[in-house]
Amino acid sequence: MSGDTPTRVSADGMTELGKRVFIAAGAGPDEAHAISANLVNSNLSGHDSHGVVRIPRYVMWENTGNLKFGQSADLMLDGDAFLLMDGNKGFGQVVGQEAVDAGIAKAKSHGVAVVGLRRAGHLGRIGFWAERACDAGLTSIHFTNVSQSMLVAPFGAADRRVSTAPVTVGVCNPNGDDFILDFATSKVAEGKVLVALRGGKQPPEGALIDGDGKPTLDPSVLYGPLAPGEVADPRAGPGALLTMGDHKGSGLALACELLAGALTGSTTTGPGTKTHNGMLSIYIKSDLLDDGHNFGDAVNDYIDYVRSARPADPEKPVMIPGDPERKARQDRKANGFDIAAPTWTSIIDTAGNLGLNQAELTNIATFKN
Repeated sequence: MSGDTPTRVSADGMTELGKRVFIAAGAGPDEAHAISANLVNSNLSGHDSHGVVRIPRYVMWENTGNLKFGQSADLMLDGDAFLLMDGNKGFGQVVGQEAVDAGIAKAKSHGVAVVGLRRAGHLGRIGFWAERACDAGLTSIHFTNVSQSMLVAPFGAADRRVSTAPVTVGVCNPNGDDFILDFATSKVAEGKVLVALRGGKQPPEGALIDGDGKPTLDPSVLYGPLAPGEVADPRAGPGALLTMGDHKGSGLALACELLAGALTGSTTTGPGTKTHNGMLSIYIKSDLLDDGHNFGDAVNDYIDYVRSARPADPEKPVMIPGDPERKARQDRKANGFDIAAPTWTSIIDTAGNLGLNQAELTNIATFKN
């Protein structure tokens, strides 16, 4: 593949490519598969910002000690309905699953669980963990921050002071599709700006400011000048992301910093380069509060009622949070998904630098009709 032509890949093929890259970088086979499958799931769900575009960055972070293969989460505190765990800078796809599975088990035993996870490697798309809880019949709420990853200017500021600070709510629907609300408190996730930098869709207006606090559409303000082959560092540029919803989104971002960072001991964001995630999660056994009012019917009926609203654009039916991801997965599993040329080059170059056969990996990953 060359020029500006995107590469269309299959989910299975891209998962195998990523697995081989992470094994070559030092991961065990199971861990490598978990990381790669999680990234590909984000692409399948329509969130390319949290997908395979991150492979080169993950390899770079492991090389610099910002991520560590072969880690498990340590249990720091264990109560009847709460846990505090330390991720030891392990890959979030591993230590995050350990924390989420522990929270699910606690909630099934006690009806509710609060889980603090600190010092986790990048946890990926947080909606994935809410989906996992919903699959177990649980409703969940997640507040996340990113220590030492100042990317976002709070409301009224020209300087960075906040991480992208995602908020996620998953409400299980025993009679139909689950409600999965998952968003960064920045107007767009940093990964979407990275996708734009690598030749993808341009960030929307009002998402970025330059070093003088002026609005811009140029994704490079987040990363600064890049040498050929250099992995983009979002902390290196003079500009910043902006929060969604003006002062409301800014306040929610600060709440994430305090709940996921300060309360868990993961630390709030600030200057530095040793980035990691903190996450505070609440799991609720949905039938715990059902005294006969039929929670499941209420959720499903209201979702149906919302979807029945007359659309402003007849070509675009009304959706609930979680619908776009379900629609994207159905399409992309069947038809593959595109990787922009600069992103593909970065991934293949990373593989080549690890001694892997680039032509073989290209053949494995490319979608075949």
